[in-house]
Amino acid sequence: MPHTDANSVVQTMRQIFRQTRSIAVVGLSPKPHRDSFSVSASMQRNGFRILPVNPNATQILGEPAYATLTAAAAAQTQPIYLVNCFRNSADIPPIVDEAIAIGAKAIWLQLGIAHEEAAAKAEAAGLLVVQNRCIMVEYARLSAQGGL
Repeated sequence: MPHTDANSVVQTMRQIFRQTRSIAVVGLSPKPHRDSFSVSASMQRNGFRILPVNPNATQILGEPAYATLTAAAAAQTQPIYLVNCFRNSADIPPIVDEAIAIGAKAIWLQLGIAHEEAAAKAEAAGLLVVQNRCIMVEYARLSAQGGL
């Protein structure tokens, strides 16, 4: 069962932020007015490398875009640690399957996105899971609290 109590969620977020240097962003839009773009740009400004996963783009935020997580993972010299999802909740199960297959260590479902079965599958495979939270907001909040 995915962790839902506030304390364990905060601990999970801290662990993810402390161990992540690059973030594969599934559903990252090249359009600056979209949340996925502004959130990813903010994380990039905070020192994280963004790996865009969008089959309809070639480059986003100055980084090459990949059609799939598998393609993104194959192009890296280091394993992808975190997969951040900007997709509808119904689209999450195959993304979790792919994250498990590439050896990701964590999956983050953005604000408004949750899928309990997929989250449970990810946790059973050993991945850290955060659901229904904005990575940009949580990073800023934990940083301001000195929690990182």
